[in-house]
Amino acid sequence: MPRTCLGICASALLVMQLAGCKTNQPGKREAAVMSWAKHKMFIRNKSQKNPLQDNGAGIADGKEAFSHYCAACHGLDGQNTGVPFASRMSPPVPSLAGKDVQSYTDGQLKWIIDYGMWPSGMPGSKGTLSDEEIWSIVIYLRHLPPAGSLGEPEMYTH
Repeated sequence: MPRTCLGICASALLVMQLAGCKTNQPGKREAAVMSWAKHKMFIRNKSQKNPLQDNGAGIADGKEAFSHYCAACHGLDGQNTGVPFASRMSPPVPSLAGKDVQSYTDGQLKWIIDYGMWPSGMPGSKGTLSDEEIWSIVIYLRHLPPAGSLGEPEMYTH
């Protein structure tokens, strides 16, 4: 076999082996370091302000957009209610009501929704969602209902 073929085959084998790997939960120190790095270094737009009003209409608009684009992974309540794979993903899908997510600024949350979070599996939505939809989702994230109060996403109940 030519040398380049061996290299390609070895690379493919390594990728296949790594694809089957599952990581362990990070320790407290590792989690703290990564949380600090995400909040202070990697996630941009910290000072960007939400131009939409944080009121009942904004929450309703955000809930509507969230139910169409985000509920498949995060559940209707943002806390993984009824999402069968949320705890089995590596890393697991976070509860959006949790301290780590809620401590991001509005601008950082918009940036995450726009560009996603690699390698977590969170896809970017820039070009799929309008800025207004994303900002309304940010408002909804600040007013999530109690876990389980909205039931399971319809796609998982049939």
